[in-house]
Amino acid sequence: MRILITGTTGYIAKRLVLNLLEKGHQITCCVRDLNRIPDEMESKKGIEFIKVDFLETEDVVFPKDIDVAYYLIHSMAATGDDFEDLEQQCAQNFKDLMEKTTCRQVIYLGGIVNDASLSKHLKSRLAVEKTLKSNAYALTTFRAGIIVGSGSASFEIIRDIVEKLPVMVAPKWLNTRTQPIAIRDVLRFLEGAAGKEEVMHQSFDICGPEILTYKQMLYQFGEVRGLKRYILTLPVLTPRLSSYWLYFVTSTSFNLAKALVDSMKVEVIAKPSQINGILGVQPLSYKEAVRLAFQKIEQNSVISSWKDAISSGVFHDQLSDHIQVPNHGCFKDVRSKIVVDETYTINKIWSIGGKNGWYGFNLLWRIRGYLDKVFGGVGLRRGRRHDTNLEAGDPLDFWRVLLADKKQKRLLLFAEMKLPGEAWLEFKIVKNTLFQRAVFRPKGLWGRLYWYMVLPFHAFVFRGMINALVGK
Repeated sequence: MRILITGTTGYIAKRLVLNLLEKGHQITCCVRDLNRIPDEMESKKGIEFIKVDFLETEDVVFPKDIDVAYYLIHSMAATGDDFEDLEQQCAQNFKDLMEKTTCRQVIYLGGIVNDASLSKHLKSRLAVEKTLKSNAYALTTFRAGIIVGSGSASFEIIRDIVEKLPVMVAPKWLNTRTQPIAIRDVLRFLEGAAGKEEVMHQSFDICGPEILTYKQMLYQFGEVRGLKRYILTLPVLTPRLSSYWLYFVTSTSFNLAKALVDSMKVEVIAKPSQINGILGVQPLSYKEAVRLAFQKIEQNSVISSWKDAISSGVFHDQLSDHIQVPNHGCFKDVRSKIVVDETYTINKIWSIGGKNGWYGFNLLWRIRGYLDKVFGGVGLRRGRRHDTNLEAGDPLDFWRVLLADKKQKRLLLFAEMKLPGEAWLEFKIVKNTLFQRAVFRPKGLWGRLYWYMVLPFHAFVFRGMINALVGK
């Protein structure tokens, strides 16, 4: 079949595309930025990419011969009063484009809705579902709650809480019931529905076999990891305090923490249906989903992460618009060293950050990350998706990868930390010489003061970094 995918660089779609390619389908992927095509997709046969911003589709034309399309655009970390309107606009524009093709079926992944007091994100997902309905094609909707898998937001947040806090005083929403589902089961439902007549023009709640409170999920996660944990829930923590609690304890952004707390107050229990039998899916238990997620982590084969999303609020345009590092009106720290072993240096560059650290004075980096967290930034806890591989769009502690090209021998990072200006960090090898360049474009007086405040630390932090990269 000819299948069109939206949200290509997102957590679900990135995995779904690879699975569908293995089954021999022809895939058309919609991406906002052609510079963010994942490496593991770009090299595959049977796949093409088209540039689409679903907020601006005047000049976009989809291939006519589409059989099935997946709508996988979600923005949990989005903020602003117009958030729901923007989601509606994206859905309407997608629908208008699909109705001009031969598409027979659109498959949408939404959220379980069984409470009168839905969060704004669940309300928005339900509204998107209604918008996507059409007389030109059949809509199949799957509604899921908590998705458990390596790199998923819920998995990584629970992991942070369990592994960092032997004893925790937690908000009362930990007693809210939910029905988690493994990521591999979500993918099996999505894949199995393509072209399936029995599921067209219908919606189904999909879930794992257990109804658990968030507290039970924390305890079971600890059991899988061999960790004994003690949890006391307090009724006095307001939603805002709960959001701050989640933000400081975990690697999530404050916007996402706020959205999650808003959603976690609502019970998410699936309505019964025959979908498991129709598609032949026997969902995994929560513990088994956690075990399988850690197998992926231990094998260093996490394909996608919620952190891949550009949700820091720094980027209001395409990632590639920041690749040209400015020269004028900027402060710079430029260093160079002769490279003795090019392979060694490139491998060191591509392994920087995360658990590998920044090759010297890591305490200072951790302090900077903590201060960033205090002022509402992303901090250092995001780490990196893969220990030795980087590609455009990847998070890297409080940086975002703009360019990672081993052929050009160039890695370019853009700061997502809270700053009175913009900052870039570049590593590039030219004629056996490594050039390390930190560029800061200040905003106003505070930006200039900030540069001179941190300037004394650059002498040993950046010097130590480049020495480590060349092995001296």
